[in-house]
Formats: sequence, structure tokens, C-alpha cells
Amino acid sequence: MKVIDTTIADVKIIEPAVFGDERGFFMETWSQQKFEELVTGKETNFVQDNHSKSCKGVLRGLHYQKQPNAQGKLVRCVEGEVFDVAVDIRKNSSTFGQWVGVNLSAENKRQLWIPEGFAHGFLTLSKTAEFVYKATNYYAQESECAIKWNDTDININWPFHDVSLSSKDKASGSFENAEIFI
Repeated sequence: MKVIDTTIADVKIIEPAVFGDERGFFMETWSQQKFEELVTGKETNFVQDNHSKSCKGVLRGLHYQKQPNAQGKLVRCVEGEVFDVAVDIRKNSSTFGQWVGVNLSAENKRQLWIPEGFAHGFLTLSKTAEFVYKATNYYAQESECAIKWNDTDININWPFHDVSLSSKDKASGSFENAEIFI
């Protein structure tokens, strides 16, 4: 496993060791011991796995759960390709309001660690994409929050802007009015 730093120190790109030949490939997608040692430096417990499928142009996000149900997420794309984004919403962070964007695909097999205190979203770049992630807390509807995907204060450089949104994502609020982490 190779861990790559991003412009936000707590958000990490993880490249698994992939062993392939003419028959296919093998890779270890998760090891608690390695993850804690190389990525978080502390005990991290995942309690829920999620899987979504989206068509090209579908943008999901920017989602997060407020305390006490905040979630850290380990995300990856197992079919197709997405542009994945994490936005720092930790008020006391030196990178508050900044974002990191990474292409995740079935081909590059990269994963992205997004700790608690970040809003998260992704845009499907390929015809379809299947996206899976582990979460450190259970989904709680009463804690669900979202920030508008194209908020001008955050100013994410999405690969394209002709996107398809859910009605819930269309109704997302601004970064300025978001419930942030302190």
C-alpha cells in the first residue's frame, strides 16, 4: 500500500499494491492494521459499507453528517471513473473551506480517505460508475447535511458543469450557511 499526501494533510490517496498477470489481478483493498499505521495513526472503526451506481454526469454531493453522527469515509470506484471531492468544513482548521479533487477509477484502483469534518461529493465521468465506500459511523437522516456542489465560496473546479442532481442535492444550501465542525 502506498499513501499519497494531498494538499489537505488529513485527506490521503491510497494506492494498493496490485499483482496482475494474464489471468487478472489481486489486490488487498483493506487492512485495518496498515490503514491505522499508515493513514490515520489512530484506531479507526468502519461500521457501514455503501455502494452506488451512477450514469455519466451524475453528481452526488456535497454530503456530510453533523455531530454526533459525523462519518469518515474510505471511498473507491470499482467500475468506471469519477472525480471525487473532499471539502474541509472544520472551522478551526488551517485548510477550512479548501477542497481536494482526485480521479478515482476501476483502472487506477486508488482510494481516498476522507476523515470526519469534510463534505464529500463525486461526479461520474464514465458512461457508468460503481462507487463503494466504508463509513466510520452509521447513516443518520437527522444529521444529514449538504452544501451546494457549485458554491462560489468553495469554487470547486469540476471537470464539467452539465450535471444531473437529485432533488435533494438541488436544494442544498450554501457553504456560508452550512453547519460546520468546530
